[in-house]
Amino acid sequence: MKTLKIILSGGGTGGHIFPAVSIANEIKKMVPHAEILFVGALGKMEMEKVPAAGYKIIGVPIAGLQRRLTLSNLKLPLLIIKSLLKTRKIINEFKPDVVVGTGGYASGPLLKAATAKGIPALLQEQNSYAGITNKLLSKKASKICVAYEGMEKFFPPEKIILTGNPVRQDLKDVASKRSEAHTYFKLKPHKKTILVIGGSLGARTINEAIGAGLEILAHNHVQLIWQTGKGYSATAQKQAGPFGDRNIFAFDFISRMDLAYAAADIVVSRAGASSVSELCNLGMASILVPSPNVSEDHQTKNAMALVNKEAAVLVKDQEAGIKLIQEALELLVNEERIKRLSNNISAMAFYDSANVIAKEVLKLANYPL
Repeated sequence: MKTLKIILSGGGTGGHIFPAVSIANEIKKMVPHAEILFVGALGKMEMEKVPAAGYKIIGVPIAGLQRRLTLSNLKLPLLIIKSLLKTRKIINEFKPDVVVGTGGYASGPLLKAATAKGIPALLQEQNSYAGITNKLLSKKASKICVAYEGMEKFFPPEKIILTGNPVRQDLKDVASKRSEAHTYFKLKPHKKTILVIGGSLGARTINEAIGAGLEILAHNHVQLIWQTGKGYSATAQKQAGPFGDRNIFAFDFISRMDLAYAAADIVVSRAGASSVSELCNLGMASILVPSPNVSEDHQTKNAMALVNKEAAVLVKDQEAGIKLIQEALELLVNEERIKRLSNNISAMAFYDSANVIAKEVLKLANYPL
């Protein structure tokens, strides 16, 4: 039997990278000898995260369109042409059976070059509001895997499959790790714990609100696991330093997110697609603070899909400084509301999304399951 060859592309943030890696892992489970290649944007985090997951990646010189007038926008047509030429060369040499795009501008040139040669393409759209790259690519794509209902307003309905978003493999059976998590983070089991995550690149507004409220949290005997991202890390370490003996800890990055979730009673998070999917699968009572600095304000739309079903609490980004700490403290002592949020968000979960999407990839490749 001939070797199955798949190219995956998507990146810029963890929200595009982790789903692609999860899909690749599932393909490898089903077809261990499959050859898998990633294509990403030079200088972006996928160039580091994908090799760390054990896969080869080739970078192309693509960049995103800035929403303000900048010099980099003038260079964009040249970068697109260079990227199309490079992805064409990659496709001619690798000869993939299927290409998979998980969003982000890196996937644009690759899928455009592939579909021009008649290679089947699968898109995976994580958000409730489709990204511009996926909208442009959808006309030529063979299948489009989505995480929310009602995506017919962006994509041809006959191509859509409702699959949910793949989440990281290590986030299964988190509830059984609570005791291990308390030990790992040096927490007291009888105290309440808040987990704050701002996405892979951090979240300035959330960080500033948490930093300003540390004394209030300590006064209320609340423990804190605070993932700040690299940009705010030095400031957070200074702010958290005096409260170390009160179990308030700041980290620029948390490698054991399974244990961070296991230790938490509630979560404060941005509303990126991957974060929302993880919270659904884990049934976590959450306060979502959508980032306003994303295309089409899609994080607010992601958050509202949950808030409208009483599956999460919303705090607007511009109100985080005033409301976030108070909302967190009020939720933390309201066991009944925590349970209701947890039940409702669990009902929105999709399990085994990566497996379902991987099967669709194999179908497009006409590879026997």
